[in-house]
Amino acid sequence: MEKSSTLLIHFDKGSAAMANEIKEALEGNGAEAKIDAMKKAVMLLLNGEVLPQLFITIVRYVLPSEDHTVQKLLLLYLEIIDKTDARGRILPEMILICQNLRNNLQHPNEYIRGVTLRFLCRLSEPEILEPLVPSVLANVGHRHPFVRRHALLAISAIYRLPGQAGEQLIPDAPELVEKALASEQDPSARRNAFLMLASCAQARAVAYVLSQEHHVPDWGELHQMTALDLIRKVCRSNPAEKGKYIKIIISLLNSSSAAVVYESAGTLVSLSSAPTAIRAVANTYCQLLLSQSDNNVKLIVLDRLNELKSSHREIMVDLIMDVLRALSSPNLDITRKTLDIALELITSRNVDEVVFLLKKEVVKTQSTELEKNGEYRQMLVQAIHACAIKFPEVASTVVHLLMDFLGDTNVASAIDVVLFVREIIEGNPKLRVSIITRLLDTFYQIRAARVISCALWIIGEYCLSVPEVESGFEVIKQSLGDLPFYSAAEEGGTADASKKPLQINSSVTVSSKRPMVLADGTYATQSAASEIASSAPPVLPGSSGSPGNLRSLILSGDFFVGAVVSCTLAKLVLRLKEVHFSKSEANKACTGALLIMTSLLQLGLSSFLPHPIDNDSYDRIVLCIRLLCNKDDKVQKIWLQSCRQSFANMLAEKQFQEAEDIKAKSQVSHAQPDDLIDFYHLKSRKGMSQLELEDEVQDDLKRATGEFMKDGDDANKLNRILQLTGFSDPVYAEAYVTVHHYDIVLDVTVINRTKDTLQNLCLELATMGDLKLVDRPQNYTLASQSSKQIRANIKVSSTETGVIFGNIVYETSNVLERNVVVLNDIHIDIMDYISPATCADTQFRNMWAEFEWENKVAVNTIIQHEKEFLDHIIKSTNMKCLTPLSALDGNCGFLAANLYAKSVFGEDALVNISIEKQADGKLSGYIRIRSKTQGIALSLGDKITLKQKSAS
Repeated sequence: MEKSSTLLIHFDKGSAAMANEIKEALEGNGAEAKIDAMKKAVMLLLNGEVLPQLFITIVRYVLPSEDHTVQKLLLLYLEIIDKTDARGRILPEMILICQNLRNNLQHPNEYIRGVTLRFLCRLSEPEILEPLVPSVLANVGHRHPFVRRHALLAISAIYRLPGQAGEQLIPDAPELVEKALASEQDPSARRNAFLMLASCAQARAVAYVLSQEHHVPDWGELHQMTALDLIRKVCRSNPAEKGKYIKIIISLLNSSSAAVVYESAGTLVSLSSAPTAIRAVANTYCQLLLSQSDNNVKLIVLDRLNELKSSHREIMVDLIMDVLRALSSPNLDITRKTLDIALELITSRNVDEVVFLLKKEVVKTQSTELEKNGEYRQMLVQAIHACAIKFPEVASTVVHLLMDFLGDTNVASAIDVVLFVREIIEGNPKLRVSIITRLLDTFYQIRAARVISCALWIIGEYCLSVPEVESGFEVIKQSLGDLPFYSAAEEGGTADASKKPLQINSSVTVSSKRPMVLADGTYATQSAASEIASSAPPVLPGSSGSPGNLRSLILSGDFFVGAVVSCTLAKLVLRLKEVHFSKSEANKACTGALLIMTSLLQLGLSSFLPHPIDNDSYDRIVLCIRLLCNKDDKVQKIWLQSCRQSFANMLAEKQFQEAEDIKAKSQVSHAQPDDLIDFYHLKSRKGMSQLELEDEVQDDLKRATGEFMKDGDDANKLNRILQLTGFSDPVYAEAYVTVHHYDIVLDVTVINRTKDTLQNLCLELATMGDLKLVDRPQNYTLASQSSKQIRANIKVSSTETGVIFGNIVYETSNVLERNVVVLNDIHIDIMDYISPATCADTQFRNMWAEFEWENKVAVNTIIQHEKEFLDHIIKSTNMKCLTPLSALDGNCGFLAANLYAKSVFGEDALVNISIEKQADGKLSGYIRIRSKTQGIALSLGDKITLKQKSAS
């Protein structure tokens, strides 16, 4: 049978055979031997061993000892042993220790008295405590504070004994403690006395707090925390009296203890909605944010500020600069949370100050070299981007500063900058000329493929005048370098690509013709690249000797960039034909663009690079060549106008969606038409302070707007109730399940539907999956037709689906055997842990790329032709190919296909096969399987089909 324990010590080297050794050591005269023996005895008892033969030995040889350590261990031993028999009656031998305890309570040494009083706090047997009560009360007036504080704790523990036993032993305990509190000077003793009154005589504790209203700030830290806890309890039970305590709480906001200040702020927010009180709390949180060095404390304070922002935004707006001072912390979690709070507090009045501060922080990241400067700069860029979207007038002050970071080594930060520039140039036509000029000047610094692709799109769309178009042409030509990209001699010398490495920068993006997973879960063949910025030496404009950024990327095999270059050149040529008066100049530019495009195709189809150009990029470049060779006004209109119009429509849709979200959040529930109307101006204001008046107004406003009703969502609560037994069962049970992060709380209501009293009724629970029951519910006695609320806590170690099952066991007085009622299973679904949230498109794609949800299986087969291998898999596994075999090009040495598996792999499994021919003629690659239910592990060995292997 499980019992409660007040002591826990790890000990795994003991056995019952040690009892004789312990007994011999206790009978000796050495104090050290007795100490060691007592420690072993205590640890054996804690491990579940029963040592009844030691009790008499301890009474004879340990009780008379004067050694303080021996006496302390003796008390621990007495605390652990069973003091009652199976029927709950006190054991006769326990009377032997009462005299010793009385002697200890009258001992001249303060330590012996104190530890004995502390031991009495853990006793629950009235028969042992009754003869000791006079000695305990006598210690309340002891000269030493160590004894007094433990005497007050002992009185509190005795008075709180279950039933009426405590009140019968010390009926006047509250009066005695109140008198002791009035004359006590020791802070710990005063706190213990006040804690006893707060738990046992709340009215006396409240009267004491109100009488000491002006002296509460001078109390000790623990005493103040106890007072705050009492105020919360009183105001929760009687909200009308909270006005009496608000002044006390505000005075504690200036306490020297950070813990008291934090608790006072939290208490004040829970009690009052007055603007003065909320402003004081917000200022307090901001001071804690700056004064505390612990990052965990700062994160907790930021959470509290975030809660204030949600309910009192108009007050928090004035403190936005104080909140932003937390950006001085080097911790990225703190800075991220600070920026999230600040961005929702920006208004037209403070946006200039906020943007100026963010600009200063961006400049700081250039001057200081910290490990996570790139991530911090990215967060700042995103924050400035959000400010510029919400308030376009500030864009002109930041866009040129941020464009210096287009060549940032942190690719994520550079991508945020170029996306910001793209959005600003569309939304602010007045800044177009200056942005294009700055972009063309800084284009040579860009090294990342995604950044340079977006920059090329901006050049192609927004270079509108003749000088801008010509400058765009010149910048792209210089970045590409001399044509052709290789000579015939170089191609002949690189026939064996594996023997002669290319003289290109290896730190730039590397082409990969592997199928990638798109955001919607489908596969696509695309030249992908790892986004690592190059650290090549600076390229001088016009210098043909050093390779440009575009040339480096293309020679590394990134033909997607080559396709973007072709599209940009095509747009520039079409634009030049529109705005330039000289046809010869336009034709000259068209010839130069066609030369670049054909050079790209020639490079892609040659053996100069280890991988040929991919089909998508090839088709795109050919389309651009056809566009420039054929004159079609409709097609030209699509290229010059429709692309930009689509982007503008996308921005407009995004802004509309954000406006709709804000409108949905601003909708508040209103009170019912038949609710009581409370006229504030007809109330009596006598004896009310300004803060109490403000609080009354705020309460009335909350009541009028229905805010008080938001917490009590009874309909939602009813949906979470699960029926555990049937209506015809002798015991009816239902549970309300609350899932909070990694904790599950079951509130089980048990109703006795019989005419008998149920004894030893116990709720027995077990779990399956990554769930663990924290503690076993205790046994109860349930009268006829009565009910009982039983709470069970369950810890979750992972977010996988789990099952809670169990039964209710009880006994009746008429039947000796135990009765069992089996409960319905409770299924804990993963959806209970998931809460909806939003994130930016870029952030979503980054997370999608990082999240490994596929199962890759290596392929090694003796089949030497791609289509033959694919046909073999389809026939052996009964899968359906989503791509027709006739449309697959199996002659290029690479093949990829999507298959839909219906029978072998389970329901709705999408299989992607990627096969590549090696130098020795064999095929190798991998298989990816995506299933709704779970990952499927497959392997493909020589001469073994997938169907046979999966069946095994």
